[in-house]
Amino acid sequence: MKAKIKAIIKWIVRGAIYIWFKIVYKTEIKGLENVPKEGAVIFCGNHRSYQDPPLMVATAKRDMKFLAKEELYKNKFLAFLGWAFEAIPVKRDEKDVTAIKESLKVLKQGNCIALFPEGTRNGIEKGEKVKDGVAFFAVRSGAKVVPCGIKGGTKENKKITISYGKPLDYSKYKGSKDKEVLDKITQEIMNNIIELTK
Repeated sequence: MKAKIKAIIKWIVRGAIYIWFKIVYKTEIKGLENVPKEGAVIFCGNHRSYQDPPLMVATAKRDMKFLAKEELYKNKFLAFLGWAFEAIPVKRDEKDVTAIKESLKVLKQGNCIALFPEGTRNGIEKGEKVKDGVAFFAVRSGAKVVPCGIKGGTKENKKITISYGKPLDYSKYKGSKDKEVLDKITQEIMNNIIELTK
């Protein structure tokens, strides 16, 4: 019964968020045809604001579990979204084994996770090193990676455009622990994300 109630809440919340983005930000969605309709997928995008996770949840047309830093749960609204969409809390600045195992379990079941390679908002602009988490999950699970570019939502350009790129397949590297391979994959993913923000 609880699962059914949560599913209904999720459906209502996702619809409300979608309508809100459409009305307030005249949101345009591009590339939905690139999102696989089934199978494990890792969604990853550029991170500009707290709007990004709910925007992806509302527009991707796939259920996904977000990897979200624990601090977000201090915000009641974001904590509610985390509960409704079953976000996976992550401890920052340390290897969170529990979060890693939970994420791999989700992918193994053929479901989706979402995260931001920048690790923090506007990480690239701040000069932060891009995290290789997406590459790690991709080679460990064999899941396809769908890059996502978000632009707009600013005072200068209120209209938001979210673009989903073609799936990237790294199954040929499955199981690899080579840092050079992970760095190469990470850079390729980020290049795709940046291209989608233009």
